[in-house]
Amino acid sequence: MHPSWQTFLQTEFKKPYFQELSAFLHQEYQTKTIFPPKAQVFQAFTTDLNTVSVIILGQDPYHTPGAAHGLAFSVPPSQPIPPSLINIYKEIDADLQINSRTKRSGNLKTWQQQGVLLLNNVLTVEAHRAGSHRGHGWEIFTQATIEYLSATRPHLVFLLWGRDARSKKSLIDTSKHLILESAHPSPLSAHAGFFGNHHFSRTNEFLKAHQLPEINW
Repeated sequence: MHPSWQTFLQTEFKKPYFQELSAFLHQEYQTKTIFPPKAQVFQAFTTDLNTVSVIILGQDPYHTPGAAHGLAFSVPPSQPIPPSLINIYKEIDADLQINSRTKRSGNLKTWQQQGVLLLNNVLTVEAHRAGSHRGHGWEIFTQATIEYLSATRPHLVFLLWGRDARSKKSLIDTSKHLILESAHPSPLSAHAGFFGNHHFSRTNEFLKAHQLPEINW
């Protein structure tokens, strides 16, 4: 984890809800196959807090072997690009009028390095059981993270895709941050408002207007 998160994380780790979550996770990792690997659970928090300008909220980690590595929507370079990320790339290409890049990777580390926080609502999952770690405390942790970001950072862009992410809207100070909402990029919902949302160009327009570096999507 990046040292810039130390104050926030140390405070959360001491709270009763997180103590209970930690005990639950200890048992789960000992007795079941859990993703991502334990060392990568907080991978999103290796992003330097002082460079964060965009937050993309996911749902659960991928629950198939080798896919989840602690960054929402992202997979290791060796993995095929997941369907939701394929749709994200389609929207980027259409929005920014880019001819589709043949060598795109499913690894979004380059976004993270530019200050994009790729944060799932729930940070762990049991193999082949989507949503299996919901309701054990991660949602409280994610809420605290969003509130902390909203309070301490200026001029952030929050990309809220799908019902779970959009439910966090009330935590964000809209007087200084930009919230962009749409349907989730999943193949089940992308045609219901994700395609054509122009979130990537709108993000860069906001960042440029506040003299912040634009994201090379």
